[in-house]
Amino acid sequence: MPRTAPAPTAEFVPAPVEPAPAPSPETALPAGAVPAAQPAPAAVRGGRGSEFAPLLRMVREQGLLERRAGWYARGITVNLLILAGITVGLVLLGPSWWSLLLAPPLALVSARMAFVAHDAGHGQITADRRTGRLVQLVHANLLLGMSQEWWNDKHNRHHANPNHIDKDPDVAADILVFAQHQTAGRSGLRGWLTRHQAWLFFPLTTLEGIALKVYGFQAVFSRKDNRMSGRRRIREGLLLVTHVVGYLALLLTTLTVAQAIVFALIHQMLLGLHLGMSFAPNHKGMEMSDPERSADWGHLRRQVLTSRNIRGGAVTDWFLGGLNYQIEHHLFPSMPRPHLRLAQPLVRAHCARLGVPYTETGLIDSYRQALGHLHEVGEPLRVGA
Repeated sequence: MPRTAPAPTAEFVPAPVEPAPAPSPETALPAGAVPAAQPAPAAVRGGRGSEFAPLLRMVREQGLLERRAGWYARGITVNLLILAGITVGLVLLGPSWWSLLLAPPLALVSARMAFVAHDAGHGQITADRRTGRLVQLVHANLLLGMSQEWWNDKHNRHHANPNHIDKDPDVAADILVFAQHQTAGRSGLRGWLTRHQAWLFFPLTTLEGIALKVYGFQAVFSRKDNRMSGRRRIREGLLLVTHVVGYLALLLTTLTVAQAIVFALIHQMLLGLHLGMSFAPNHKGMEMSDPERSADWGHLRRQVLTSRNIRGGAVTDWFLGGLNYQIEHHLFPSMPRPHLRLAQPLVRAHCARLGVPYTETGLIDSYRQALGHLHEVGEPLRVGA
């Protein structure tokens, strides 16, 4: 069967690529060496997309952009069976504190569904946009209570300009800050949070699952947000309300009110922690771009220099939902999750030829680097305290 590039999806449009000749071969680096960032050759300085073109061609030729609908279908089926089993377990156990033991596995399967929703939003599951949107709607809105449209808008802006101080919503100053200039003027509670943000990072991530729901509800039901059409707003709103009603009905009909509250807290906090542990290693502490520093970066450098991969095997791949291949995912957002590890050797070798740093570290060390960056950013407020 001929291997062709996937049809573009409405959810994510990769940066345009200007075809250009492949770069000339360079001397291989010693094993384990990390190349320093080098300026682009003069021939490609005017169009950095040409650095990406040879890599894109290799990836297409190996069929790594072809969809894996069957792989995803099996995973979705397993997730739904586990979800059904947990529901039956709650019904059978009834109002017992032993039912709380089902909250952690529910958090794990909820994270699995979040990863499926993420992949569907990038068009990784199927080339059919309508089917992809339906899969994401079911997983995000109905099963997780998170707005599809809000997430796609925010996440696509992140992908277009990762770690860009002015354009990436994931590094905008909020409860946490990611650049020292963002600490200016922060006082009171926000100042205290910034001074201690490295220590507070993981405790705060326990609120991530709830925050994603709140932001989604605000986007769907706010009259000030005009990015969503009326038809989509009604559809998303109905699914979000259905999620909340179904979730509360399940807990309140099988547990006492006190047990239901504790169960929901354990479930949502573990879900938030899991998602936070999956997202934290990817960009925190990596190169921060701004209009001056990254003015001549093309798609390849924009994605590679700001992203970090996590070493590991099948367990790491499962736990992080494939996001441990963050560099490959950012270069090829529509690449199916099981193909990311296959693309990694191609990307690493291509970056070595160009002299572009390719960052990869262990899971624990990635957290150390991310938290070290947050600690360093809060230094000005600690000094002035």
